[in-house]
Amino acid sequence: MLTGDRGADTGHLLTGERGRAADCVITAGGAYAARLARAGDSWFPERWTLDGPEPYAVPLPGNQPEEPGTEVQPMADGRVLIRRPIEGRHAFSLLYPTGPGTGELPLGAVECPDEGTRLHLLPPAPCGERAYALAVGRRTTTVWLVAGGTFGPEYLAEIPGRCSGGVWLDRTGRMLALDREVGGRTKTIVVDLERDGEVSPLLQIAADSDDRLLLADTDSGLLLIRSDAPSPGEARLGWGVLGSTLPVRFPESLHPPDLALTPFASQPGQALLPEACAVALRIDSPCGTWVGVWRPADRRLHQLRAPEGWLAGSGVWTPEGVLRLPYATEAEPCGVAPLTAPLTEPPSSAPSPSPSDGASPSEEPPRPAPAAARPVPLQQAPLGRLVTK
Repeated sequence: MLTGDRGADTGHLLTGERGRAADCVITAGGAYAARLARAGDSWFPERWTLDGPEPYAVPLPGNQPEEPGTEVQPMADGRVLIRRPIEGRHAFSLLYPTGPGTGELPLGAVECPDEGTRLHLLPPAPCGERAYALAVGRRTTTVWLVAGGTFGPEYLAEIPGRCSGGVWLDRTGRMLALDREVGGRTKTIVVDLERDGEVSPLLQIAADSDDRLLLADTDSGLLLIRSDAPSPGEARLGWGVLGSTLPVRFPESLHPPDLALTPFASQPGQALLPEACAVALRIDSPCGTWVGVWRPADRRLHQLRAPEGWLAGSGVWTPEGVLRLPYATEAEPCGVAPLTAPLTEPPSSAPSPSPSDGASPSEEPPRPAPAAARPVPLQQAPLGRLVTK
């Protein structure tokens, strides 16, 4: 599992357990997106196609407006999964355009008679052909396959403890990372969905810290983590590498004052180069919301203006380093704005030089490596043989 020490650099506080939810959901491959759009006081599902010459939206209204609490998620084949809460149960259907109307394929429902149970969709699976949901009860959490199975929703695993989050660690949708609360502490675990939900630890930065995984890049192994290990009682943003023996680091560049950072996308195609992998972050302050771009090798956080009408917290990278941000305005109800990430020097094993005189004030000065005990490498866990070393 990944470990760390309290002597690491400090990072930034995130609000809430996972930050704010994105205004739309994008498939892992970046071809489709889905959101709930508004027409007057009514809400309806809308699918966006993003991989063509120009993005375009297709409304998928049902027979009646959608209720609060409805979730939508795009599938790789262009259909849209919808979850509707209905009196102690959650009904799932696949929506698709049929000429002027909307086709609907009912998939079944998951019963949640206990009022204390909360069910929500997990992030899109890497394959795009299946969809999963998490039912969080008073003492246990259940993982469901709600689309892509054989006979409707399928029970997969029950995990002791209350789980939140949800990050995929491989390209097949087998290894799922969840943040589990047990005994008043939260630690990230790995659930093997092909071995009846077998659980193994992933994050153990300090024995008495709350450690959560926010983002994982399957190509480079880069992890974005939130933990209060470096500053007890105050959660901060840090980074590590899946399968590495180095401790998690909490750079000052991810600790700008009075700003809340939430990572939402990583640059694909950076195999074996976690320090060069660009990460997009949603930046929230009392003055508004905008975009941040950060790489471990940069030692700085680049803050960029978001396009008007940005569907905040959503976006997808191209392998070439272009961040595509979906937006909707009255004049342009379906648009994608490209942002090019600032270039960075290739990472090296030598210490980075001191920042130049013209550098931004958010840069992190060079710091000595923390004197930490050698952590337990992730390669010793069941996940180790599935990750890049």
